[in-house]
Amino acid sequence: MKLEYDPVRDLLYIWFGTPGKKAALTETVMPGVHADFDAQGTLIGLEVLDASEVLGRKVQFEVELAPSSAEMVPVRA
Repeated sequence: MKLEYDPVRDLLYIWFGTPGKKAALTETVMPGVHADFDAQGTLIGLEVLDASEVLGRKVQFEVELAPSSAEMVPVRA
């Protein structure tokens, strides 16, 4: 993950994929927050316009991770 902030434009971009990868689809999550997806539908980044207004003085978010297939234990009936 990589965070980029442009104080002149007050724009925050959070890269989840390779920085610079082009988005195939952009969806508005909420006013001023846009999610970018690649051609396979994978989230590659979030753009926050007017970041200081949208986020206030703190950047805080939560991520819930699904267990990996190695952590999953098969259940037998």
